[in-house]
Amino acid sequence: MSTTPQNPNQPPRTGGRLRNEDAHHSVLEATAALLVENGYGALTIEGVAKRANVAKSTVYRWWKSKPALVMDAYTHETAARAPEPDTGTLAGDLTAFVTDLYRIGNNPIRTKALTGLMAEAQLDPTFTDPFRAWAATRREILHTLLTRAVTREEIPADIDLEHTTDLFFGPFWYRLLIAHAPLDPTDAEAHVTRVLNGIRGTT
Repeated sequence: MSTTPQNPNQPPRTGGRLRNEDAHHSVLEATAALLVENGYGALTIEGVAKRANVAKSTVYRWWKSKPALVMDAYTHETAARAPEPDTGTLAGDLTAFVTDLYRIGNNPIRTKALTGLMAEAQLDPTFTDPFRAWAATRREILHTLLTRAVTREEIPADIDLEHTTDLFFGPFWYRLLIAHAPLDPTDAEAHVTRVLNGIRGTT
């Protein structure tokens, strides 16, 4: 996530030569940075507007609430950092995906931000749906990888996509939240192999 501050002495951008997409990107970047620095609870629309150097009305024009803005920013940041893998095999795709997922455990700042978002989703009803919508984008990537593997006949066609997806995300979230064991990227390949062996009925 970018944490580069904007110039506080420069007046808010309200139009002129700045294109809408530039302002939109600036708001997302500012939101992601403030989320990492201060957490969800301390983040405000006013603070985002100041960091992005845009008018507060500009932020509200695109996002009607703080939860919607935060998860849109997190979705944008995640997609930019971890695009959908396509290595040619399911094992390769899943290993790339899970390796990147586990890297979060090596970054205390990102870990704090993500666990904070999960907590807020349980405590704040207005945040629940935006958080679930973000989680769905991550699940959709796994659905794509698995569906592609079915087409290549790497796994059975009658696979339960929802449960299989849970098998990959379950250990990640449990270890992230409970912290009873490390999230080590070097474990990703072995974890993927065990799940695939179970799906295929092999050992």
